[in-house]
Amino acid sequence: MATIHVAHMSFVFGLLGNIVSFLVYLAPSPTFYRICKRKSTEEFQSLPYSVALFSAMLTLYYAFLKTSALLLITINCIGIAIESIYLAMYMIYAPGRAKIYTAKLLTLFNVGFFGLIMLFTSPIRESSLRLTAVGWICAIVSVCVYASPLSVMRLVIRTKSVEFMPLSLSFSLTICAIMWFFYGLLIKDFFIAAPNILGFGFGTAQMILYTIYKDKKKDILPEFKLQDVPNGTAENGKTEKTETLNETKDSTVK
Repeated sequence: MATIHVAHMSFVFGLLGNIVSFLVYLAPSPTFYRICKRKSTEEFQSLPYSVALFSAMLTLYYAFLKTSALLLITINCIGIAIESIYLAMYMIYAPGRAKIYTAKLLTLFNVGFFGLIMLFTSPIRESSLRLTAVGWICAIVSVCVYASPLSVMRLVIRTKSVEFMPLSLSFSLTICAIMWFFYGLLIKDFFIAAPNILGFGFGTAQMILYTIYKDKKKDILPEFKLQDVPNGTAENGKTEKTETLNETKDSTVK
C-alpha cells in the first residue's frame, strides 16, 4: 500500500511539474510576439534559449536511460519543441552578427557539448554507471541554469528596480522547482531532486527582492539632476533648465 501511495504521489507531482514547466516555457512568448510584430530582435539575447534547449535535450537523454520516466520525456520533448521555435523566430529577425552568434551557440551547446556527452557515455556498457554519469552532468547543467538569475538579481539590487524581474516568472520558477524536487524525492532520484533545492532558493530570493524593491522608483543619477532654478519668468525658468541640463550632459560626455 505504501508503495502504491508513493507511486501515486510521484505521478501527481510529476504531472504538476509538467504543467508548471509548460507555463514557464511559454513565459517568453510575449517577447517573441513583440519580435515578430516589430520584425526586430532589438536588444534581446539568444543565450537563454540556447541553454534551455541544451538542458532539455540533455534531460531527455537522461530520461530515455531511466525506466518509467514518461513524465520527464513528455515535458522535455515539449521544451525542445518550444525552444526550437523561439530560436527559429530569433534567427529570422536577428541582424547578421546576432545570427552568427546564435549559430555559434547552437553549434557549441547543442552539437558540440551534447555530441561529446553522447560520445563518451554511450560506450559505457553498464547501464547504471552510464545513467549515473549522465545524471551528474544533468545536475551540473541544472545548477548552472538555476544560477543564471544571479545576474538579474544583481541588476535589481543595483538599479533598485524590478522591471526586468517579473514576479509571475519568479513565482512560477519557484513552484516548478518545488514540484520537481518532490517528484525526484519520491522516486528517489538525487539528480532530479538536488538541483531543484537551489532553484527553490533562488526563486524565493527573487520574490523577496521583488517585495523589497517593488514600490521603489529608481532615482535619477546625481549628474542628471537639475539645479535649483531661481524664481523668475516662466520663459527664463525654462531656458535656465534647458541650459543646466545641456551643461550637465556635456560634462558627463566629456
